[in-house]
Amino acid sequence: MVGRARLESGQHVLVHGGAGGVGSFAVQIAAALGARVTATASARDTGFVADLGARDVIDYAEGRFDDHVADVDVVFDTVGGDTQTRSWNVLRPGGVLVTVVAPPAPGAAQDHAARGVFFVVEPDREGLDSISELITSGRLSPRIDRVVPLAQTRAAYEALDREHRRGKVVIHVADG
Repeated sequence: MVGRARLESGQHVLVHGGAGGVGSFAVQIAAALGARVTATASARDTGFVADLGARDVIDYAEGRFDDHVADVDVVFDTVGGDTQTRSWNVLRPGGVLVTVVAPPAPGAAQDHAARGVFFVVEPDREGLDSISELITSGRLSPRIDRVVPLAQTRAAYEALDREHRRGKVVIHVADG
């Protein structure tokens, strides 16, 4: 949100997949930074995502998000595909689409007078320190969907694409 999106307090952020492992962090971080947060999620997750800090939650199964939101400063995409493609239309000129799914189509950012950023999480001491401060202050709360034993790691990973979850799946390596 800070390094890639250059998010500032008061800006409007749309987070796709606000109840998921990455989206639940994105909603909280954007809200902690003073952004107005809108998120997409299933109807059953509306309260959960609102509790994370989203002012508005759009049920992705009940219609198109692009019929409900416009003039967004930052789109944070954890879904990809058609959702990513349609997200360009809700950005204001000069806005940014940040995706963790797949690189934006070539030329899409330029066609919409915006920026497109794809990234994979990389170790970053400064970023981790900032997240640690947010957790310590209570403005960021890691949400855990489930804990699975190390022996079930493969099954847990395969389930990520087919099962609904709220927050992160944690792998239990060993008892301390």
